[in-house]
Amino acid sequence: MHPTMPTERPAGRPFDPPEGLAALREERPLSRMTYPDGHEGWLATGHATVRAVLGDARFSARTELQHMPIPGGTLGRAPEPGMFIAMDAPEHGRYRRLLTGQFTVRRMRLLAERVREITDEHLDAMERDGGPVDLVAAFAAPLPAQMICELLGIPYEARARFQEQALSMSRLDATPEELGAAFAAILGYLAELVAAKRSAPTDDLLSDLVSSDLTDEELVNIAFLLLAAGLDTTSNMLATGVYALLSHPAQLAALRADPGLAERAVEELFRYLSVVPFLVRTALEDAEIEGETVRAGETVTLSLPAANHDPMKFADPDVLDLLRPATGHMGLGHGIHQCLGQQLARVELQVAIPALFERFPGLRLAAAPEDIAMRTDMVVYGVHALPVAWKE
Repeated sequence: MHPTMPTERPAGRPFDPPEGLAALREERPLSRMTYPDGHEGWLATGHATVRAVLGDARFSARTELQHMPIPGGTLGRAPEPGMFIAMDAPEHGRYRRLLTGQFTVRRMRLLAERVREITDEHLDAMERDGGPVDLVAAFAAPLPAQMICELLGIPYEARARFQEQALSMSRLDATPEELGAAFAAILGYLAELVAAKRSAPTDDLLSDLVSSDLTDEELVNIAFLLLAAGLDTTSNMLATGVYALLSHPAQLAALRADPGLAERAVEELFRYLSVVPFLVRTALEDAEIEGETVRAGETVTLSLPAANHDPMKFADPDVLDLLRPATGHMGLGHGIHQCLGQQLARVELQVAIPALFERFPGLRLAAAPEDIAMRTDMVVYGVHALPVAWKE
């Protein structure tokens, strides 16, 4: 029985999964684990195991059934109306169907031109600054923030009202009181926004939804989920992806030589970085997985970095290889809860990363790797700041 899920990254190797996960996976892809609150559940580290659990309706995403694998994590409350990521079928399907049409591959590709415009605006600002700059503050954070704001119909200048609260909600050491206050502040702003859309709809996703049969509470909670997902994960994929490429010059050279490699490169970065460290599911009934019986009520933590670095699925998994077909990675989840905004994230990364290196051919780190602070204290992994320069 393992006491905790490994979380410490190996020294000097910020892109590798936490130490100990590979050994656990080699020993058995589904192992027993004691959770911080004393619950005796499971830890899944094998790719096939993680995929099987995420695709199995016997395993629930309902928060009131889950034990969390992090200190201070306890059973959550039942999801509020609209919080579809914490619901099972059929409730989950009702919300998902309303939103799927807003995030089709075709629609997201139509947004590519707007992504290019916003990308160029931020690159222009970086060029005027002259550097060095913090790539997170100058580029990686504002680009997806502006895109999700425009998609939802949130005035971009209002982002200060929710960005700080969203960041505080991502801290692993946040107290229940801090989480509650931040959550309430964001929901309060979104309630004002929903009321404004009802009285004067505009051309955006939230205005489209007000014409449905969704209640104000449902609209506010859906907007919260989309806003939260559109801010933190893409921002950290962008910043940490650039850091990884700067740390692997041969891979960066391959991308520079063939801009058409961008789509495959982004999939490999999703796999290699795995910025979402885990998902959690709870068995609704006894289920046989990997020769083990997971009893009803037992929680299974699914390690996405371990699954994405499983040599049974990917050859040389700890190597960044932009030519690799990374099909089947778990970086965006799997099953009915697979990331709704994945196509938007793909478009943003496929446009922004090549554009950055094209504008600044001499882009380099402006700090020693050991001085770059990684987000080991946050729910989503990444970098707190990434100092870069491009002039001699």
